[in-house]
Amino acid sequence: MRLVQALSEAFPGLRCSEHEPDRVAYARDLWPRHHIAVRSGRVADYRPTAVAWPERSEQVAALVAWCAAEGVSIVPYGAGSGVCAGVLPTDQVLVLDLKRMRSWRNLDREAGLLDVEAGVMGIRLEEELEPLGYTVGHFPSSILCSTVGGWVAARGAGQCSGRYGKIEDMVAALECVDGRGELATLQRRTHGPDLTPLWIGCEGVLGVITSATLRLHPSPAHRAFLGMSFPTMKAGYDTIRQMYQTGLRPAVCRLYDPFDSMMARRSAAKRARRSGRPKRDSWFKRLAPGLEASAVGKLLRIPGALNATIDALGSRVFGGAMLVLVFEGEQALSCAQLEQARTLGLAAGATDLGEGPARHWLAHRYSVSYRQAPIFMAGAFADTMEVAAPWSCFDALYNDVRKALGEHVMVMAHMSHAYPDGCSIYFTFAASAGDDAGCERIYDAAWSDAMQAAIEAGGTLSHHHGVGRSKAPMMGAELGLGVNVVLALRKAADPAGILNPGNLMPREQPPRWPLPQLPERPELLLEDQLVHSSGTATLAEVEHTLTPHGLSLGLGSDAPDIERTSVADWIATGAPGAPDPWHDPVDHLLAGFSIELSSGAPLVIRPCPRRAVGPDLYALFHGTEGRAGRVHSAHLRARHAGVVPLETAVQRNPAVSDAEKCWLDRAIDATATVD
Repeated sequence: MRLVQALSEAFPGLRCSEHEPDRVAYARDLWPRHHIAVRSGRVADYRPTAVAWPERSEQVAALVAWCAAEGVSIVPYGAGSGVCAGVLPTDQVLVLDLKRMRSWRNLDREAGLLDVEAGVMGIRLEEELEPLGYTVGHFPSSILCSTVGGWVAARGAGQCSGRYGKIEDMVAALECVDGRGELATLQRRTHGPDLTPLWIGCEGVLGVITSATLRLHPSPAHRAFLGMSFPTMKAGYDTIRQMYQTGLRPAVCRLYDPFDSMMARRSAAKRARRSGRPKRDSWFKRLAPGLEASAVGKLLRIPGALNATIDALGSRVFGGAMLVLVFEGEQALSCAQLEQARTLGLAAGATDLGEGPARHWLAHRYSVSYRQAPIFMAGAFADTMEVAAPWSCFDALYNDVRKALGEHVMVMAHMSHAYPDGCSIYFTFAASAGDDAGCERIYDAAWSDAMQAAIEAGGTLSHHHGVGRSKAPMMGAELGLGVNVVLALRKAADPAGILNPGNLMPREQPPRWPLPQLPERPELLLEDQLVHSSGTATLAEVEHTLTPHGLSLGLGSDAPDIERTSVADWIATGAPGAPDPWHDPVDHLLAGFSIELSSGAPLVIRPCPRRAVGPDLYALFHGTEGRAGRVHSAHLRARHAGVVPLETAVQRNPAVSDAEKCWLDRAIDATATVD
């Protein structure tokens, strides 16, 4: 029996299709490697058997339960804007497009929360919130073509993350359907257990996200703009580190390398000269004025020489590294923070560029999404790679990944999404070859070498684009035994194995790392503002390490007895007294940890700022009373005593529902099988 016929009989009124145009339309996301295949005539090598458009959560639950019983695989689908091959359905796969689920369920003005269905488009959400005086604060470059459910599934970040955090900092609750077809609402809790981090970043392998309750912020009353030019990239990102570690929180903070800065300046100048003319120069003309696209396509076949020339010319020809800052909120505070940032920049040798660069950036903040098409039309390809690392590893990450990419492609970079303990680097690269097969070989080699370089430099494979299938082969190199933990969670949530098969997880067995050697006493990593502590050390010992440097864990009045409470026990009980991350969304409690699982197996997660490589496994141990495992060591965030959060937030510790207890029990039981 054909799938659509079977679905129509089982679910009268369900909109579904197996027509070829629909199957082709849902055959892929926006992974750039797919664009090469399309250009060569392979429009849809992979395509689903059928597509369905559910309209209610209960309908999604019934569909998933039916598919589990019938052995039909499911791929949840938002708007297809992912760039990591998270969508790659094959025959006998049903795609669930959630965009017909686009309602606001409840706006709680008093609490500042909005329950919205997963299919709501990002730009429409912000447009409808603006006249009500609110913003979610999530502005990814894909906001015109991405959904709330997609943001959550990919663990994404928006352009204003420096003020509002990533999507995990905006979720108060999630409604989800697991692989059994069971519908549950998961609530955020300040002191755990909090299961939402296990679904944020799951990329469809644990279930289908049907709605999200999002935190709302008041629309900014004022914006303050500043551009500065630094003599070197290092001078620029050292200034960014100082800004975030001293408590400054620009909504937008982007540092462009000299070549990228030159392109931005040329773009702004040309737009000013055109004074509103609609025609835009292509990326190629900005790269090399006067050259036809085909000529630049040939130039991109010699990326090594091109990169060497750009490096040799450097700031001397292209100008310095440009930093764009936008502070927003109350006028007095945003202006005061901007002046502090200006002072730090000038002390580092920066030149004040005034408001112009930042205002221009804001006016054209989504334009970058439209610049790939001319490159592919010229026979070349382009892509981006967003990695992150602690500040102590940042030089190595920037230089080593840039070098690895530069062997294969023309590369430029900018820094964005900064935190007190580290930052993300966003590499943009392009190359060409004699034919599409050659482009694919170059593309694969560039990604393979760059991912290896990122791991070896102490970075993460992804800060906000997610993993999909493109980065999955390297997941073991980053998470080690954490891969097996995610696989165990997947089996607990989806025993039939029907959810987005092939996505997120590698096929190879991951490496097994031993638990790290413990420091004799808590060790301060000053550059990262982290303290590395054993699980057996007391909170008092941690504080004694931090106090001489004017730092602290920032514990509140509800903290336990710090002289008697160990770090491991504190985390197991939900870290009472720790600052609520909603007070300062860019500043979280933990950057990395090692755990002795209940099975005795070692789980080691290296410190890294805000990775997006699947679920946040820390949720299994925060506030779960040690049931899943015991903390062996932790990299905890240290704070300057005088830093005041930008806002307050009500701590959320609602009662744990029966559905959540059931899911938590399954998750913890699953980790007990990891060995």
